[in-house]
Amino acid sequence: MGGRSHSADVVVIGAGSVGAPLAYFLARGGARVTVVDMHASPGRGQNRAAIGGVRATHSDPAKIRLCLDSLEIFSTWREEHGDDIGWKRGGYCFPAFRDREESILKALLPAQKEQGLEIDWVEPDEVKRLIPGIVERDLRGGTYSPGDGQVSPLRAVTAFSRAAERHGATFRFRERVTGITIRRGRIQGIATDRGKLSAPVVVNAAGAEARQIGSLAGLDVPVTPDSHEAGITAPVEQFLAPLVVDIRPGDEGKTSNFYFGQNSEGQIIFCYTPSTLFVGTNAESTSEFMPVLARRMIALVPRLKNLLVRRVWRGLYPMTPDGTIILDAVREVDGHFLAVGMCGQGFMLGPGVGRCMASFILDGTPTLPPGVFGSLSYYRDFESKTEALK
Repeated sequence: MGGRSHSADVVVIGAGSVGAPLAYFLARGGARVTVVDMHASPGRGQNRAAIGGVRATHSDPAKIRLCLDSLEIFSTWREEHGDDIGWKRGGYCFPAFRDREESILKALLPAQKEQGLEIDWVEPDEVKRLIPGIVERDLRGGTYSPGDGQVSPLRAVTAFSRAAERHGATFRFRERVTGITIRRGRIQGIATDRGKLSAPVVVNAAGAEARQIGSLAGLDVPVTPDSHEAGITAPVEQFLAPLVVDIRPGDEGKTSNFYFGQNSEGQIIFCYTPSTLFVGTNAESTSEFMPVLARRMIALVPRLKNLLVRRVWRGLYPMTPDGTIILDAVREVDGHFLAVGMCGQGFMLGPGVGRCMASFILDGTPTLPPGVFGSLSYYRDFESKTEALK
């Protein structure tokens, strides 16, 4: 295939949960943007494996603020742009049955509220109203954040990419980045298996491939993928407003938490975090997922036993050592930026990250306060902290 050469103001590597909204905000800000992705269309990497939950219910201040921004963007998208992205505002509920979980959830409330999150502790009767059919034995209550919700990942990434194109962005699919051109410490552009692209700014938003892309610029980006499995049922009548997160470890020792919700089309979508991580890029479904997940769901809400499961799948979580994302400008290479290590939360973080990084790239000022933004630095001590509520 013959080579080709083009130019842009900004090249974004990756057209997924982060890259597509970033391209939109950059193009809306006046930049000539080209997005390069090895897949056939937007969101065909890890975005399509997301279950669509969007919560600001985190323990990390940066994640809270970025996801509050994402929630504002998602919840107003149809009104402002006309696209139905499957937005459902139902909140998140974290029920508690033991001292340990109650203490963890209550201890986080002051910091969460300080960052602007609408959340509070609710009593058992309110949890039972929010989660019809939840088991009552030992139920102590839980936290509830009514502003959280759900969105269709595929609809959303399509909407962002189309909006970016309306503002002049160009998307190049089925094109693999093979090199990042640097001269005298400054970005010059990229090389791909289809040609060259000159640009003074290159953003690594490559998700699970972030480390490989980083190596092309001589960087060791500390992102290692592991895989998580999810599933979805046939639609049933709407009965469950919030997404439900049970942070107890499973009795069978295979799960550290699990979560589920009912989307705007009535389907129950579910996932769990395995106690022993599946590190690597293998995304084949496992035989143990459904038996383990079904036991946990039915033990929590017995009425779910009659659901018909349509399909299951696995996707990759691009993890950092401390479970916190990386947003930064690379000091060693002028014009190179990182928006990576979303730790399985790229979909919910994506719009907030996109707006934050577009502002940082175009104006030098991220949307986050300096101290909060600094906590996401590529140059931080990755062993100094871990997030309490991942």
